[in-house]
Amino acid sequence: MTQILRVQNFFVSADGFGAGEGQSLEQPFGHATNADLPADLASWAFATASWPGRTDSSGSRGLDDYFVRDFARNIGAEIMGRNKFGPQRGPWEDLDWKGWWGDSPPFHTPVFVLTHHHRSSFTLADTTFHFLDASPAEALQRATEAADGKDVRLGGGVATVRQFLEADLVDTMHVAVAPVEIGRGERLWNSPEDLLDRFHLETVPSPSGVTHLLFWRR
Repeated sequence: MTQILRVQNFFVSADGFGAGEGQSLEQPFGHATNADLPADLASWAFATASWPGRTDSSGSRGLDDYFVRDFARNIGAEIMGRNKFGPQRGPWEDLDWKGWWGDSPPFHTPVFVLTHHHRSSFTLADTTFHFLDASPAEALQRATEAADGKDVRLGGGVATVRQFLEADLVDTMHVAVAPVEIGRGERLWNSPEDLLDRFHLETVPSPSGVTHLLFWRR
């Protein structure tokens, strides 16, 4: 089976932002994390029965839950930018802090974190984090080798997805557009039609109010 690079369950606002301003440990999506907005970018996924952090038997089924379950399908490795790993910038000053996810990250694969600052690999549960100062093509090669025949997921954040799109390395994308405008922050696009020169697009509205956009190469 041919390996592909997938963007999966990537959250953006109706005005095209994947994160707000002011990212911090308490607010991983910046100002878009807080309750002042009518909805946050990820609330549709948190509400599903299959959300990895769920500790009870409640949660929605249906279309949104399908996409949450599809997150891990045939994934052998992940690439992410440093901003998705955490809010630290510059040289690594706190090596005891090992990401947003605690002792059991939801990836269950090797993860390659793009950074210009050296840091040694470490393992939490069944996830090993590697830190690369590499181009998109070089990072994809490393991740593809580690994926052992499965697909590679491009996890974000916005700048990282844009870099891989500009390098023409992305094969498929699932972007979930939340029905909220956040006004400022990191913008993925002005319009999803920006990508139609290279991708087909299917638009799938959900009863939750989220619109799922599915892109695949022409």
